[in-house]
Amino acid sequence: MTHADDRHRGISADRLGEAELIRELENIHRSRHDTLLHGSAAALSVHTTRMAELEEEYLRRHPDRPAASGRTRAGARAREHRD
Repeated sequence: MTHADDRHRGISADRLGEAELIRELENIHRSRHDTLLHGSAAALSVHTTRMAELEEEYLRRHPDRPAASGRTRAGARAREHRD
């Protein structure tokens, strides 16, 4: 990756500290909807690639992260039966 690529895509996810990685994930998720609705095809492609890189790095670092019960299939089924 060239220096110009770094400016457009950011620092490689595996080089980010934990706090930086979380901040980057928060920022990219916050901007996703706007990029989808109003960004060019190229901007959306770069955004998608960067988002995947950040998410994959987070999952690599936290393979055993706890899943909230409401975010599982069983939790969704339980909600359906309550409603």
